[in-house]
Amino acid sequence: MTQTTVAVTGAEGFIGSHLTEELVRRGYRVKAMALYNMWSSAGWLDTLAPDVRESVDVVFGDVRDPASARELVEDAEVVYHLAAIGSVPYSYRAPRTFVDNNSLGTLHVLEAVRVCRTPRLVHTSTSETYGTARTVPISEEHPLQAQSPYAASKIAADKLVES
Repeated sequence: MTQTTVAVTGAEGFIGSHLTEELVRRGYRVKAMALYNMWSSAGWLDTLAPDVRESVDVVFGDVRDPASARELVEDAEVVYHLAAIGSVPYSYRAPRTFVDNNSLGTLHVLEAVRVCRTPRLVHTSTSETYGTARTVPISEEHPLQAQSPYAASKIAADKLVES
């Protein structure tokens, strides 16, 4: 029996690594994108149990690179897009980094999904897109309020996915 392959961007992060682990436990083969670094560290993926790691193909790459996004997405039935830089304070110092990674990176993943005809994409966002709560609890009808470059980059990503 052939395992269904799914892809995860941002897999080296805390949430991405735990999603990867759960997907493997549910019987999927996972192509897990980890941001390349000179130490070949796969971040939190390095802490996966050996039996889980056997079903994970770590793909070193970067969502800011269209070829990396396409390599990850090829042959996947589902793409879970978690890759993002997520620091509000740092986004004021380096807004371009956030736009390049969070917005343009999302566009590259979307283009790869389109070209590869991937049946499903699951995109993750953040409550930061809503800014200061006008109502509690915050619903998805809450107005978007970009109160930082990080929030703006995530709103742009969300709107690209929506489009």
